[in-house]
Amino acid sequence: MEIKPIFSALMRSKTGPVLVAVQVALSLAILSNALHIVSVRQEVAARPTGIANEEQVFSLDVKVLNPGGHEEQLAAQKAQAAALRALPGITSVASTNQITLSRSGNYSSVAASREQERSNASPSMYVTADSLVKTWGLRLIDGRDFTPQDVLEIDQKTSKDFPRVALITKATGQKVWPDAPSFVGKKMFYGTGPEAREVTVVGVLETLQTPSGAMGVDGELTTMVPARLSGMSRALYTLRAEPGQRDRAMKDAEQAIRKLHNGQVVVHSKTQSEQRVDRYRADNALCWMLITVSVLLMVVTASGIVGMASLWVTQRRKQIGVRRALGARKIDILRYFVTENLMITTTGIVGGLLGALALNQLLVSKLELARLPAEYMLAGAAASWVLGIAAVYGPAWRAASISPAMATRSA
Repeated sequence: MEIKPIFSALMRSKTGPVLVAVQVALSLAILSNALHIVSVRQEVAARPTGIANEEQVFSLDVKVLNPGGHEEQLAAQKAQAAALRALPGITSVASTNQITLSRSGNYSSVAASREQERSNASPSMYVTADSLVKTWGLRLIDGRDFTPQDVLEIDQKTSKDFPRVALITKATGQKVWPDAPSFVGKKMFYGTGPEAREVTVVGVLETLQTPSGAMGVDGELTTMVPARLSGMSRALYTLRAEPGQRDRAMKDAEQAIRKLHNGQVVVHSKTQSEQRVDRYRADNALCWMLITVSVLLMVVTASGIVGMASLWVTQRRKQIGVRRALGARKIDILRYFVTENLMITTTGIVGGLLGALALNQLLVSKLELARLPAEYMLAGAAASWVLGIAAVYGPAWRAASISPAMATRSA
């Protein structure tokens, strides 16, 4: 089949083909970028936090109604931890000031030297009197975990004491000392200037996400220091349960704390899995919205192709009958309309690819998104071709089924 006659026929009535091509171009530009954003968001939501077997971990937020002074608060924290460790089904308990992916936490700038004018990074800072490494199953790739001797008991209302050792993630070490082969034993400073607080790095974690779970390397900038603090409005614990025992252990933990304080306490529990769902709720909602928009765009584009092809079949009914009378087979008529639609669709795809690149450039410059990989554009182009063929097949088959006698009689 020659392309030139088909092209000449399209040029005689440009409005319809141009509208379909523009529709295909817009759909492809939006579809490619939407699928790329969905993929990026899903990858972010699936990132490992560093916590092993998250489904076994939950947190317990404890607020004593009459906390007392420094000594009373420390004693209460130790009693609470002991009561929780004594529960059946609990394998490990650790105090902490924040929970991974909870969207609420402490951040502090760090530097390699007091003399620096600017800090190297602003990582999240976990504070624990126990072993978060053990409770969360964190992977220690260098150095050691905290020991009981490392833990300071600090009254935040009156004392300026600060722990002398720290754990950091590999990402944090690379930010502070980019060229260092090892970070263990190095001095790190929280803040800069004379008031900066010095710690010695004793261990390096492979990864541990921050409470915010930020995208990219910022989500893994984390430090950890050993301390038991008073002067806080609450005590926060993270617990690991035996496989399959988490839900029962959560109820037992709440009851044990209420019993310990004779009901004069407010207790809330939350699983780590729930923290992940809440943190990425907006991301998942965005993904579903983009998927819905993409599907609707494809439906509208297909509807446009079907409508336009049906109109062309009606307008060319006599022409089709004459061609059939002159010996054209059904497959020839079918091939004609499919080829015509592929020419229009291909023109739209070329414009759509250029539009996809332009739209992605705008998103990269304004929202700092990743550049659109070529495979998404190729997948979008393939989807547009398949959609074009599928949408035109029905009208084209009806055209091929027109008998010469009926076509010429109705003309």
